[in-house]
Amino acid sequence: MFRDKAMARSAKASVCAAKPPRRAYASWSKTFLEHLAITSNVTAAAGQAGIDPSTAYKAKRSNPEFNRQWRQALCEGYELLELELLDRMRSGAPKAADSKLPARAHDNAIAFRLLAAHRAEASRQRAMRDHEDSETILLSINAKLEKIRQRRLAANETVEHRTDGEN
Repeated sequence: MFRDKAMARSAKASVCAAKPPRRAYASWSKTFLEHLAITSNVTAAAGQAGIDPSTAYKAKRSNPEFNRQWRQALCEGYELLELELLDRMRSGAPKAADSKLPARAHDNAIAFRLLAAHRAEASRQRAMRDHEDSETILLSINAKLEKIRQRRLAANETVEHRTDGEN
């Protein structure tokens, strides 16, 4: 039994030694999120960032800000997909100059299913983004109203000071 445990530890040590070193979150997250927004594909984005997809999923579960950025990146990706589909619907699929086949093969049915599957999440993200924008607008309006109020108070004090001096 002791020998089996020693062999298991040795095997585990060699597996751990074969794993690439973990990259710090900050070094891969920006690249990952940029590619996630472009591709809407976690595996492809992780590959571009030089990490395993499980690393990204762990960060998503443990870091609320990264989770929010992830959802925003997917929302951007779905918006890009919508735009590409609209372009294809209007102008047709691009064709190679010397071929009768499309330059790129696209399956519109799959693209539409992907959009439909993620429509609710994309709508939630847009609503959250718009809500954040409306909060910024409200804060700006309130700041302007406060400046107006301060100017009125200052103007009233000036008028009162002038009228006090005349009596």
